[in-house]
Amino acid sequence: MTAAPADPDTPPARYDDLRALYVNCTLKRSPALSHTQGLVDRSAGIMRERGVAVDVVRAVDLDIATGVWPDMTEHGWRTDAWPALYRQVMAADILVVAGPIWLGDNASVTKRVIERLYACSSLLNDCGQYAYYGRVGGCLITGNEDGVKHCAMNVLYSLQHLGYTIPPQADAGWIGAAGPGPSYLDPGSGGPDNEFTNRNTTFMTWNLLHLARMLKDAGGIPAHGNQRTAWDAGCRSGADNPEHR
Repeated sequence: MTAAPADPDTPPARYDDLRALYVNCTLKRSPALSHTQGLVDRSAGIMRERGVAVDVVRAVDLDIATGVWPDMTEHGWRTDAWPALYRQVMAADILVVAGPIWLGDNASVTKRVIERLYACSSLLNDCGQYAYYGRVGGCLITGNEDGVKHCAMNVLYSLQHLGYTIPPQADAGWIGAAGPGPSYLDPGSGGPDNEFTNRNTTFMTWNLLHLARMLKDAGGIPAHGNQRTAWDAGCRSGADNPEHR
């Protein structure tokens, strides 16, 4: 039996118990204009309309140390803002990494944020799974040179590898004419009115909300066959340990 089509004007669930974190990886410190922030605002606005608690952080404003340990002050750095940001990451059901394109690739700040997410990827949740399990991830990309899909591919691969669940069409971006020219929020750029970008941003945002709702209602990813604690204890569901043969 084919299900009746959903009412396009009526969301299928409530989302007001969800929290989302957008990490804007622009190279510009506040309060400088960030074109990436313009795209973040469009997506975050959709979430806020549904009652989602939304936090937006501009990573370059924070003293995030370089390295792949949870707290780099334990490894020679005088200060490190990452542990505080990590607490925000873990408080969020949805993480969106947003940033610009430079030289056809993700910006250095984006890469640093991904590295520090990776630094905590060995930490576990109460079920013995990797800590990011049960959360959803997406990305937003802006620029005026080619590379939106390449940058999104890199971010989304990284997030899923660390334990995030990625919904369908979990990325959106805006790219102006190749070479020097107007950026997303510049007058006459056409960015905020671009139908393709607006459609993808809207679809991405709702897909993040839907999947976060599903995971929260299900209590996260089932803890079977994916528990690091069980694996280390010798329970290798479906993967025999050669040493026991």
